[in-house]
Amino acid sequence: MVFLPGYRSDMTGEKATALAAFCAARGQAMLRFDYSGNGASEGAFEDGTIGAWALDALAVIDALSEGPLILVGSSMGGWIALLTALARPARVAGLVGIAAAPDFTETLMWAAMAPAERATLLRDGVLRAPSQYGEPYAITRALIEDGRNHLLLTGPIAIDCPVRLLHGQLDPDVPWETALRIAERVTGADVRITLVKDGDHRLSRPGDLALLRETLAALLDQDRA
Repeated sequence: MVFLPGYRSDMTGEKATALAAFCAARGQAMLRFDYSGNGASEGAFEDGTIGAWALDALAVIDALSEGPLILVGSSMGGWIALLTALARPARVAGLVGIAAAPDFTETLMWAAMAPAERATLLRDGVLRAPSQYGEPYAITRALIEDGRNHLLLTGPIAIDCPVRLLHGQLDPDVPWETALRIAERVTGADVRITLVKDGDHRLSRPGDLALLRETLAALLDQDRA
């Protein structure tokens, strides 16, 4: 089991720690880590891009794990999980997206910017954006431009392993319809979506975490059958 955190998140979040406890109780190996510039890892957050963080994931997985993997990606981590599954198809036995957000740099960041904001980003290389989760954060020109090299929802996503997508219908950050678009694009047939009608973006309430555990347990039991 590999947990891939979301944008501006790290391996100490509620979902990551809940997953660690779940795996420990089952005697299941688990790997969690921080991308460069996040959490306990070195580097500056503003230097990060989707491509760089995807390479972080591959480097950690290649160095610290062996055998089949189930990837669990939260928000941006869902995008990283899909990229990882494409890069290591022989190793990925299952994928779970929690409010998965592929292409968000283009469809949710760039698309939402006013002309003046786009001009500031292109001129200065960075735009400070307000966040409902804390201090304003930096959106860099490099993040936007690199993201365009990794867009997935513009064509088929050649993933054949079981894919499970959990998404809250009250998510204010990533529209729940994104899960439908992912399911449409993934070429494999074993894709299931679970919508949580009153769920938010984080899906970290006790009931949400119970749903995550149930989803993972079913995938693990299916893989072992």
